[in-house]
Amino acid sequence: MATITLQGNEIHTNGDLPAVGTQAPDFTLTTKELADVSLADYAGKKKVISIVPSLDTPVCQLSTKKFNDYAKQHADTVILVVAADLPFAMSRFCGDEGLDNVVTLSMMRDRNFAKDYGVLIDDGPLKGITCRALLVLDENNSVISSELVSEIADEPDYDAALASLK
Repeated sequence: MATITLQGNEIHTNGDLPAVGTQAPDFTLTTKELADVSLADYAGKKKVISIVPSLDTPVCQLSTKKFNDYAKQHADTVILVVAADLPFAMSRFCGDEGLDNVVTLSMMRDRNFAKDYGVLIDDGPLKGITCRALLVLDENNSVISSELVSEIADEPDYDAALASLK
């Protein structure tokens, strides 16, 4: 269990993020086309997994935009944005903003991703969705960077995550 804050108020996750040097757990998440995908669907690519509470919040939107800009110049890396939002809402946001370089993935069918990655919020007003975190995986799904954002309302450390891809 990790302790984080939401606007300064302490809340907890169900576990810990996968550590650097470990293999990322497989997952099943849902695309905007309502297809289920797993890590195997992104085999051979570096992956940035941006875990966000909801694309209906300003910080989640901002980070998705920043990663979309990065992905424009880095075809060898796939940016996966994971949230509890429905695929329709995620797709609508990305369409409205012209974000077509990120892959949005929903936990609508299953919360095992959040449980397995240690990012499920266990208490407080956001109980049942994810905290904010960043994972960077190499082509073989080994974790090369891991950040649990200590205050949900804060942005992640983009520079550290993206530097690990070099």
